[in-house]
Amino acid sequence: MSHRFHLLAVAALAACLAAPAASALAQSKIGFVNTERILRDSAPAQRAQKKLEAEFAKRSQDLQKSEEQLRRMQESLDKNTMTMSEAQRREKEREFADLSRDLQRRRREFSEDLNQRKNEELANVIDQANRVIRQIAEKENYDIIFQDAVYASPRIDITDKVIQALATAKPPAK
Repeated sequence: MSHRFHLLAVAALAACLAAPAASALAQSKIGFVNTERILRDSAPAQRAQKKLEAEFAKRSQDLQKSEEQLRRMQESLDKNTMTMSEAQRREKEREFADLSRDLQRRRREFSEDLNQRKNEELANVIDQANRVIRQIAEKENYDIIFQDAVYASPRIDITDKVIQALATAKPPAK
């Protein structure tokens, strides 16, 4: 009997201690922001995407032209290899290999440069979003706002509010 009484006493004590915590949690204002949507749908993210496309368009076109040139060269080699002298064939194959290596190097550099610039632009978008989220939190008395949760109820999702605020927010001065 005393063991049972002890278990009941512990359970009662736990309930008493948990009640204020549950009450405090019930009074907290919690929000959630879907960062992926902000990076995809917000005005600053879309401006950044257009900026990157414009910045890298010429290099992308140059790479496409080089790829087409290399493809035509390969077709010519395949078609004319039997009619060329051994020296001509070796020269064309060497030229093809040089162009191929150069194209691979340029593709790699393009990809690295694009990724670096994309990361810089996304960091700027995240900084802007975090400023707006803080403003919303302070203005609307949020106790905490989470980003990137496994699950968040649509009831606490303020992503649309952040996207709307970003649409009217001025980009930071550079």
